[in-house]
Amino acid sequence: MAVLLKRLLHPGSSPAALGRLMGRREASLGTDPGVAVRVRFAPSPTGVPPDESPRRGGPAGPYIQSQRLALYAQAAEALLKSGAAYPCFCSPQRLELLKKEALRNRQTPRYDNRCRSLSQAQVAQKLAMDPKPAIRFRLEGEAPAFQDLVYGWNRHEVASVEGDPVILKSDGFPTYHLACVVDDHHMGISHVLRGSEWLVSTSKHLLLYQALGWQPPHFAHLPLLLNRDGSKLSKRQGDIFLEHFAATGFLPDALLDIITNCGSGFAENQMGRTLPELITQFDLSRVTCHSALLDLEKLPEFNRLHLRRLVGDETQRCQLVGQLQVLVEEAFGSQLQDRGVLDPTYVERIILLRQGHICRLQDLVSPAYSYLWTRPVVGRAQLGAISEKVDIIAKHVLGLLEGPGTNLTQDMLNGELKKLSDGLEGIKHSNVMKLLRVALSGQQQGPPVAEMMVSLGPKEVRERIQKMLCS
Repeated sequence: MAVLLKRLLHPGSSPAALGRLMGRREASLGTDPGVAVRVRFAPSPTGVPPDESPRRGGPAGPYIQSQRLALYAQAAEALLKSGAAYPCFCSPQRLELLKKEALRNRQTPRYDNRCRSLSQAQVAQKLAMDPKPAIRFRLEGEAPAFQDLVYGWNRHEVASVEGDPVILKSDGFPTYHLACVVDDHHMGISHVLRGSEWLVSTSKHLLLYQALGWQPPHFAHLPLLLNRDGSKLSKRQGDIFLEHFAATGFLPDALLDIITNCGSGFAENQMGRTLPELITQFDLSRVTCHSALLDLEKLPEFNRLHLRRLVGDETQRCQLVGQLQVLVEEAFGSQLQDRGVLDPTYVERIILLRQGHICRLQDLVSPAYSYLWTRPVVGRAQLGAISEKVDIIAKHVLGLLEGPGTNLTQDMLNGELKKLSDGLEGIKHSNVMKLLRVALSGQQQGPPVAEMMVSLGPKEVRERIQKMLCS
């Protein structure tokens, strides 16, 4: 069975929808493992490719609303002819007065359906003065019950609590109520997954389907994604936009992973899932009605897992090398004493050694890792405060680096540095390591000294150790 799935883009998108069913070519809806799912929407910073879009095209285009105005106009005209809709000539000022009056009386604002009762003669007279009125849908009769795939059986008697809604504005553009019905019908959408705030409006949409004589799709309303404190995600939170996360070094797969992980739709929660794994494991029947809490403090850990996976792929690692080269240029620029640090081999070595320890590629250009790209300024007094045997330690370390083809490994260096410490009287191994760490990086903390030496390479380590003797 071919299923065409449309995902509604809005700030409160459900964790069950975001990433789990977007951009998918094949997926299970929980009832039929053989169901093929196609998604139509604009490209996403979460790295989920659409099957059809304005750029990619597809059989149900055009995909830009302004290019589909004729379809909305045709549907509105059909509703006008059948009496299911009517033109509304109320001015914005009158509508605003209605709203203020309702609020003053502590009532929910609603349209009073004034233009619904206009005679044909009155309509013709008003059309002569205002040829492009808004079009409202007539809410009449009992709303049909429907079985939501998440919330079960529902019915909302919208006619008794709402005024007739505008479906086509005076500028020819539809409201969401008409647009979603017309688009889903003409695009052959069979399953609509959208946020739970649209659950109440579904009865209204079913009445539109009924008035147009169209078969409605199946609906699944998804619980919202909330902040960790239970408040709703808001556009006012500038740091929740996907572009913000991308600019600060968080990977699309990590964003997709954390969003799907905090929701439902899977047999178990699991960190580090890729899009193909999400597709395989998602089951719509497992989506619950409970809203999910998004804990962004966990995002760095999700990103660490996905960054490590990229490092393990040679093609992806080459891309990371290029990205880190750009970051180093941006962060240090003219401070680079030796532009050899931009050599792809050196940059790749740094990435390989630090994989699993960093959460973002940007971490490698933070102050803690500046020693990888620029030489630290370390004074003799700073080293002497750690140990009086600076020269002896420096000469021993230089002895380890003798020979032009010295091949440094962490295991070898760890063993040799331990022997060096054991051979020095009156100084602890920890102090030897502290001295070397400061000499190499100018910092009290950081990666193991052996790793620092492997990262920098024999030539650079020699230069920095020799500075210990000359300072």
